[in-house]
Amino acid sequence: MGDNSFFMLFSEFIDYLSVEKNYSRHTIQAYSRDLEEFQQFIISEYEQEELLQVSYPQIRSWIVSLSERNISNRSINRKLSSLKAFYKFQLKTGNLEYSPMAKHKALKTSRKIQVPFSQDEVVEVMELLEEDSFSGLRDRFLIELLYSTGMRRAELINLKLANLDLTAETIKVLGKRNKERYIPLLKSLTPSAQKYLDARKEVENSQSDGYLFLTEKGAKIYESLVYRIINSYFSKVSGKLKKSPHILRHSFATHLLNQGANLNAVKELLGHSSLAATQIYTHNSIAELSKIHEAAHPRNNKN
Repeated sequence: MGDNSFFMLFSEFIDYLSVEKNYSRHTIQAYSRDLEEFQQFIISEYEQEELLQVSYPQIRSWIVSLSERNISNRSINRKLSSLKAFYKFQLKTGNLEYSPMAKHKALKTSRKIQVPFSQDEVVEVMELLEEDSFSGLRDRFLIELLYSTGMRRAELINLKLANLDLTAETIKVLGKRNKERYIPLLKSLTPSAQKYLDARKEVENSQSDGYLFLTEKGAKIYESLVYRIINSYFSKVSGKLKKSPHILRHSFATHLLNQGANLNAVKELLGHSSLAATQIYTHNSIAELSKIHEAAHPRNNKN
């Protein structure tokens, strides 16, 4: 990591993210990579190892170098948010009196349009799912669970068997920053859940470690497998550019809002910390309401 003083500052910051902020291992690794990358840039460009003496023009030159490597503004902003958090922590601990990131403004980014699957496409996928093998039973339950709860891919992967309560019709999810939430389960989910659980007993072994979703060899499922399952089935019914677990989560939220669900309720189901994060899903809901409004309003009805 370079000199000892930076290593100490870095270690204290990582401990803070882990213990006080309760960030996930994945998030902490991202912060670590960003800081290491910035430190290497400062060493190579300015022969400087002391990050407490960095100036904003030096940070600007890092931004330029990232941009010249065709890194998107969205990714650059994420790296800079790691840097901003690092310097904010140094202010808090008294190591700095002024942050070099104090006057920085995030780079402009174009908002990505997330096109959800239609309700018909989801129904078509359900009709495609076969239940004549372990993987077929698992895939059906996995897709139904994602679509009926809106949980994140990482949340699904880390579900334990003990998190699922079919009697109470709830599932306990460990979300971002280790926040727990309970999501109600639809009654229609019980048959596919029970069939999968019966099949799961046949593949469970010492690798399973109590995880709910397993591979055919009995190990915990992983991110790329969940992506492949969603992409594979939805590619057969949808021409949309993106066919990922996140789009299925997006579809869950959009379809609920289209049916008149309360925004706060959808926020709680999704595990968002603020309404602002949930409001990105209202775009499609408003478009749907606009069509209904236009078709039904007497001022627009020439008959």
